[in-house]
Parts: sequence; structure tokens; C-alpha cells
Amino acid sequence: MTSIRPMVAGNWKMNGTTAALREPRLLAGMLRDVKLKCDVMICPPATLIRRAKSVMKGSKIKLGGQDCHAAVSGAHTGDISADMLKDAGATSVIVGHSERRTNHKETDAQVAAKAQAAHKAGLTAIICIGETLDERKGGKTLEVLTGQIKGSIPAGSTASNTVVAYEPVWAIGTGLTPTTKEVEEAHAHIRAELAKVMGEEGAGTRILYGGSVKPSNAAELMGVANVNGALVGGASLKAVDFIGIIKAYL
Repeated sequence: MTSIRPMVAGNWKMNGTTAALREPRLLAGMLRDVKLKCDVMICPPATLIRRAKSVMKGSKIKLGGQDCHAAVSGAHTGDISADMLKDAGATSVIVGHSERRTNHKETDAQVAAKAQAAHKAGLTAIICIGETLDERKGGKTLEVLTGQIKGSIPAGSTASNTVVAYEPVWAIGTGLTPTTKEVEEAHAHIRAELAKVMGEEGAGTRILYGGSVKPSNAAELMGVANVNGALVGGASLKAVDFIGIIKAYL
């Protein structure tokens, strides 16, 4: 596990206009002379990816998208394809985020199709999984994670084109976080299930933790076994907060 290079990715969600690009510009400056022990990525709205790439030219920060359609092109008004994201400057794309699963009723099969489209476009798919509060209270966490892993990770996934992000739905944006013991149990289970689905590739696949990660708890969470980084929400919108999380790997 020690050979897995961590990743700290920021999901801006539906936030940010051109003025917000001052934050990644500031972050790039903060990281300029730092020897990073992790990959750093921001996933801004699709409207900002190309401009963000220009603003951060020459920096250590990578860019990702927040979602993609399973199709390469077609009559899908308002959607964006993985090829379009890559063309704009993205190297990865988040698929299956709980907000997509909940708000847009996305199924595991749809998530797998999107991940496969990302792979075909040459993007890394950051596949999100996680249980709701009712599922956690009902003792179904591991069962839910197993089902989502089996259903959401497409055939042919490798450690180089796939990242799994565990985000307990009840901890996203609520300020609540599971205990380190609960995180360790979930990540150990995910690692074991990845081995079943991905074979040897599962051992080297990055598993990120997401859900109310902030500077004050980042070091503790990132120190848990099988936690290979973080998928950060609100705390990634401000460079000063995001760098506080990245410091867990400095």
C-alpha cells in the first residue's frame, strides 16, 4: 500500500465563475516550490476547465470534470461527454457522486457506463460510492459498498485509470464524520472488494475518503489504513483551506 501515490481532489460542485479562478491561481503559487507527496486536482464546473488550465499553466495542479455522459456525442441537450472534458483540459472525471445518484436517480449501471466512457476517452474515472444514514443505522454499510463496487466499476478498470472515492452520504456537507475506526473498516472492505472485481489491480487502486474533510481533521483521516487521499467539497473552494488539507502529505 505504501507505493500508492495519494490524491487530494477538490470538487467545486455548482460553484464558481471566472472570478473564482483567483483561488487555484493562489494555490498554484503556494505549491510552486513545494515537493508534493500527493497529486492535487480541482474539479471546477465544466465552464471553467479551459480557463483554469490557462490560469494554472505550468503548475502542479491537475484538472477534472464533475460528470460526463456515457455517449461520445448525440442528442443529449445540456450534457457533456468525456471527450469534451479531455479536450477542455481535464485528466479525470468524477462519476457516481451521491448527489448525482440521488438528484438524478443514477443507477450503478449508468455509473459504470460513464466510467467506461471516461476510460475510452483517456480520462481517469473517480467512481464514488457510499451509504446513506439509514443504511448506516441499519447495519447495511458494507453490503451497500459491495453492491456499488460490483455494479459501478466496469470491466477492464485498472489502478491507473480508476480511483474509488468512499463518501458516506450522511457526512457530505454536514460537518459530521465517521470515526477513524469506521473509516478504516469501510476502506479495508473496499480494498478487499476491489481485489475481487479488479484482481491484482485492486491492490494498487487509490481509495479516497470524502465527507466533511477539513484542515482540522485531514491528517487524522489521511493516516487511516487504505486511505489514499481525499475528495474534498466545500473546503476546496478557498486556497487557504485546501492547502490546509494538502498539508497532510507535506
